[in-house]
Amino acid sequence: MIVKQAVSLHEKKEFLQYFLNHYTLKKKEAAWLLHYVMTHHKLLEKVHFTDYFANLPKLIIISTNCVHTTPFKFYKNNRVTPSVEKAFHDIRSNPHEEIFIGLFFKDKEHSKEYSAVLENHWGSVHHIEDHPVIEVFAEMVLEKAYYEKQMIWLKEAIDEALDHRDGQRFHELSKRLALLEAQEISIFQ
Repeated sequence: MIVKQAVSLHEKKEFLQYFLNHYTLKKKEAAWLLHYVMTHHKLLEKVHFTDYFANLPKLIIISTNCVHTTPFKFYKNNRVTPSVEKAFHDIRSNPHEEIFIGLFFKDKEHSKEYSAVLENHWGSVHHIEDHPVIEVFAEMVLEKAYYEKQMIWLKEAIDEALDHRDGQRFHELSKRLALLEAQEISIFQ
């Protein structure tokens, strides 16, 4: 799949510098990966920023701390991994392949810097069910629903332990609740 070079190397590099200077990524290794791509012109030629993710051969999704999306996903040949290291290895091993990058950051739809480098892939029909972002959001919704169900169950069980004056069960469940609340902070913040 060849995509017309619509954005110059200079524009891509300027945008990446702007992006890395103005946003903190959820995965620090992703910043390192973007810096690596930015400093290797042959790779940068293959980079395309896009918001349309269907039917792309290689896609990297990166999120900043200011949005509630998955930190990092690498898609290739219908395989998905959250590993920046695997993405880096693939990029180094296959420098001739096109690299599509989707970025998630606060107010991106109003970012003139992002709009300037955004290239839409017009070579495929976009179906909502083929959209990897929907898959990511679905995972997040399921994780949140499971978390909330666990919270309700634990709180009810703690109340029941108090009603039965079962101190040992109360302390055990309280510890589990505290662990779950700590997990919520790392998952959803």
